[in-house]
Amino acid sequence: MAFSSTMILPLLLVLLSAFSATSKSVQENFMQCLDANSEHPIPISAFCFQTNSSFTSVLNSTAQNLRYLMPLVPKPEFIFIPVYESHVKSAVICAKKLAIHLRFRSGGHDYEGLSYASEIETPFILLDLIQLRSINVDIDDNSAWVQAGATVGEVYYRVSEKSKTHGFPAGLCSSLGIGGHITGGAYGSMMRKYGLGADNVLDARIVDVNGEILDRAAMGEDLFWAIRGGGGASFGVILSWKIKLVAVPETVTVFTVPKTLEQGATKILYRWQQVADKLDDDLFIRVVIQVTKTSQKGKRTVTTAYNALYLGDAERLLQVMDQSFPELGLARKDCIETSWIKSVLYIAGFPSETPPEVLLEGKSLFKNYFKAKSDFVQQPIPETALGRLWEMLLEEESPLMIWNPYGGMMANISDSAIPFPHRRGNLFKIQYVTSWYEGSKGATRKHMDWIKGLYDYMSAYVPTSPRAAYVNYRDLDLGMNHKNASFTEASVWGAMYFKGNFRRLVKIKSKVDPGNFFRHEQSIPVVLE
Repeated sequence: MAFSSTMILPLLLVLLSAFSATSKSVQENFMQCLDANSEHPIPISAFCFQTNSSFTSVLNSTAQNLRYLMPLVPKPEFIFIPVYESHVKSAVICAKKLAIHLRFRSGGHDYEGLSYASEIETPFILLDLIQLRSINVDIDDNSAWVQAGATVGEVYYRVSEKSKTHGFPAGLCSSLGIGGHITGGAYGSMMRKYGLGADNVLDARIVDVNGEILDRAAMGEDLFWAIRGGGGASFGVILSWKIKLVAVPETVTVFTVPKTLEQGATKILYRWQQVADKLDDDLFIRVVIQVTKTSQKGKRTVTTAYNALYLGDAERLLQVMDQSFPELGLARKDCIETSWIKSVLYIAGFPSETPPEVLLEGKSLFKNYFKAKSDFVQQPIPETALGRLWEMLLEEESPLMIWNPYGGMMANISDSAIPFPHRRGNLFKIQYVTSWYEGSKGATRKHMDWIKGLYDYMSAYVPTSPRAAYVNYRDLDLGMNHKNASFTEASVWGAMYFKGNFRRLVKIKSKVDPGNFFRHEQSIPVVLE
């Protein structure tokens, strides 16, 4: 039943009265259309206008990159926060009917702010799915239906509530919105055992360009293929995923072993490159590389921290390490036996005594100005090259690199099983990050130039035909669409994210959204030339 205009429109008109004629027209028309098309009542609290005192706090609430909250970055005309799935359906129908550009977010972690900001098309409105976060776990079926606004941490917690021996192989950052996370692939500390989150999706519900709610059977296998790794916001609005739960032991083991340059970090890291993708599939060892202070006043060094999850007990882990990677020198005192849900907290960086309930808060531990890039490595980077890499890191204030191992199940899944193509042949993935704490143009340019220089340096040690990148680490330096980008223009970045799968994504996009309604700076284009 539609919400009566006699109940909602007078209140809305009061709220809109302070806006410019253009803004008021956009908003009034949209609200009137929603009123006519909604199956459920729409509370006033579902709308957040620029005149509301809460507008900035709502916009900023889940946004991670402060670069896209700067005053000169265009803001949405208003934010609509649906409380029913039917509200999303109505929003798509009305935005399309009124030719209003629509952005939507589930968690706000998009590295380039594409889910809540637009530098190429205004005006636009923001559809924030934060209220759509129900999670229904079915242990007997080894599955769960999770709405798009739920965070990864909430999903992990609700699964662990029902079973200590079930988990889900998705992200390491607990505040990621599950809706957008899976659209890019979703990797985590169980990827070598079970693959990506997107590899473990059984069904989905999506609002398409016609405002229809489709499940897997209704959307067909092509569209179901495309939304699991083809990047967010190109094909429709994800409402929920049906995920396949995986087995985890009651006891898992975690550890973090730091090695500085003075402790032989270079040689150990070179050895890690040779073995990381060949280790036991139950073992995930990533390397977190940062610049840290030494005990000598004013001196800094590079620290490589080996941060790991093993799906088993410490005794067995030590045997595996002695056989495969003794160079790290892992000892029993380094190992922490714990439950899988507590390992999630450990890997995410929470203090040791933090209760799992913190995962229900969905708060990000990381919020500042930053720029990130990514690479996939197929041959070990020589020790001499690592030496120059350390020099470059020491030139920057707050650099971060994270090296994530591949192999295991990642090498056993076809490059074309889903749009995410980075499988067999990759030793590890690199994430490069630089962050800073004040948003001046000078500071921004300084740090942006540094990371571009680092990325250029690393080109000698990664495949370049094409150079590969991870779509969930959005990087607009790789290329940007205009409103109606051509296949040739978009192929520059499309081949880096999706390799040969890009062409199939374009064909599917052209079929399901021929008018390119769902678009952003790196959305899949609609035309094959």
